[in-house]
Amino acid sequence: MPVLVMKFGGTSVANTDRIRRVAKRVGVEVAKGYDVIVIVSAMSGTTNQLVGWVDEISPLYDAREYDAVVSSGENVTAGLMALTLQEMDIPARSWQGWQVPLRTNSSHSAARIEDIPPDNITAKFAEGMRVAVVAGFQGISPEGRITTLGRGGSDTTAVAFAAAFGAERCDIYTDVDGVYTTDPRIASKARKLDRIAFEEMLELASLGAKVLQTRSVELAMRYNVKLRVLSSFEDQGDEAGTLVCAEEEIMESRIVSGIAYSREEAKMTLVSVADRPGIAAAIFGPLAEAGVNVDMIVQNIAEGGRTDMTFSCPTDQVRRAEKALTAAKDAGEINYHDLLADTDVAKVSAVGIGMRSQSGVAARMFQTLRDEGINIKVIATSEIKISVLIDRKYMELAVQALHDAFDLDKAA
Repeated sequence: MPVLVMKFGGTSVANTDRIRRVAKRVGVEVAKGYDVIVIVSAMSGTTNQLVGWVDEISPLYDAREYDAVVSSGENVTAGLMALTLQEMDIPARSWQGWQVPLRTNSSHSAARIEDIPPDNITAKFAEGMRVAVVAGFQGISPEGRITTLGRGGSDTTAVAFAAAFGAERCDIYTDVDGVYTTDPRIASKARKLDRIAFEEMLELASLGAKVLQTRSVELAMRYNVKLRVLSSFEDQGDEAGTLVCAEEEIMESRIVSGIAYSREEAKMTLVSVADRPGIAAAIFGPLAEAGVNVDMIVQNIAEGGRTDMTFSCPTDQVRRAEKALTAAKDAGEINYHDLLADTDVAKVSAVGIGMRSQSGVAARMFQTLRDEGINIKVIATSEIKISVLIDRKYMELAVQALHDAFDLDKAA
């Protein structure tokens, strides 16, 4: 039988009533003749509670024990979902990551998937099981320890299973009915996209859009997985949601397809570091080893053999960054006059594959922000995106203004 992968996020399985609703949706696909692999997240709010308990006990936690704690939420959901399907007379069984097994490397709390042997689940399908309910977000390391894939890792789990099992498609069910031009809670004119290119979705996900996890889009693009984003709370037809696909499958590309934002950004500046070969490696090497996700980087013009180095990172990684850079300074690897952290900034980005063939996008973006009196602190660009760091209090204004400036409320 053909295989279908269905992934349900935390809001979709937030309570037992919603789990029953999801189970009925799974039952519809079973009735169509699919063997279904259901990937589930923890019930809404559960992971945050588990992470909070870890932080309360040990702010600089052992990542192996962190994984043991936070992975438990998905296990509960998987068991409840399997029980619900069984009550509907649908042969189902729950699977934890180690039982599949979903093999990862040893990077606890940010593990990478290395292999998903299909044999165990395929054998159970052959014996009459119709639904495998898999706990998302988790796997097993070479040492036999539970690992987690990072926040939002259930999306990555779903796409990886679709690739490993040659699934007909991978449907990601969430609390929105597709991918929008920006967050509808900020811009009332935000419009749902019928299709979006892998590259655009990858940029939007990495820049703050919460619909899909970045790594899940990377996997879908690499293995050409047919990926749909749908709502758990609305009836869905065959053309519902947003299809994430190759650029060639989109008839006409807009210059800008979406505006993304991230509130949880910090701007860190090393004041007066030596302007010499290898200084960037000496700074960003320790940050990488500490697991700090550095994004935008700016180096000022050097004067008198000294320069300032500015970079952005998530606000929850500021303490790790400070600790890593202080240790590097104490070890004599780098020298700086001061380390400044501004945690009251936000990142706003314009994304579109049409930027490749159109000029003037940056000029229009900067002009729009200037007209609204918004100062730009840092700028970063790529072939299909422009990102700026601004004061957080202006973030919503910037998103709304840029959405209007690029006419994103109108169809192409």
